[in-house]
Amino acid sequence: MATAPLTLDSEASMARPPHKLLTLAEPGRALSELAAFMALRPLLGQLPKGDGHGVLVLPGFMASDSSTRPLRSLLDDLGYRTAGWGLGRNVRVDNIRIEAMQDCVARLHAQSGGKVSIVGWSLGGVFARELAKMMPDHVRFVISLGSPISDDRNHTNARKLFEYLNGKEPEPMQGGKFLQLGKAPPVPTTSILTKTDGVVHWRGSVQADEGGETENILVHASHCGLGVNPLVAYAIADRLAQDEGQWKPFEARGLASLAFPTGKLH
Repeated sequence: MATAPLTLDSEASMARPPHKLLTLAEPGRALSELAAFMALRPLLGQLPKGDGHGVLVLPGFMASDSSTRPLRSLLDDLGYRTAGWGLGRNVRVDNIRIEAMQDCVARLHAQSGGKVSIVGWSLGGVFARELAKMMPDHVRFVISLGSPISDDRNHTNARKLFEYLNGKEPEPMQGGKFLQLGKAPPVPTTSILTKTDGVVHWRGSVQADEGGETENILVHASHCGLGVNPLVAYAIADRLAQDEGQWKPFEARGLASLAFPTGKLH
């Protein structure tokens, strides 16, 4: 069963953060998703195997590599060569941090002997997309999870904290980078999002330029549980298992097709 194309309704695209009730429900929902991930871990190990290419996994705002460890462990078992970013908590967005992430990509590229995929959770997905724009010869695929890929920060309720820590115009923006977040990188790119996201409004995660080798995949999840959600793991494994240069739109198969929402994003 193929998922229907997802599009953004322009009349309803005014930027606003998620409803407060969704935000308040985030911790409990994320814990239930983690419990489901751990319970289904043996079955998730049967997902499509990888070809051994490198996968860099970037954490969300205020998070560290600890948050991505379950996903990286699964991808390791599926045959990928994964790496965390090793840069502590994702707090500051400055030129030093961007250069350090570029070093991460270059190092994993050299270690794995080929192009790497980048999976980024929330703010990590913004970084993943921008790294692919800066280093397209090193990047094979980009997957973002609930990432605020709109230039309007009003889509997220973390805007005030982000700007308190980084200013309204972080260093990379002052240097001409991170100015067109909505523009997809020149590599296959998947945005995985949920309409019940309590941190980033789902409209802010939609790739408006869907087409070519870009797509949106809608899932049932919380924001804080995206990296440990079994459905998200299914989608990530499916996307990463594609042969390089052989990209095809996502299509959930069998019983899994019943678990993915379909239709337009409006």
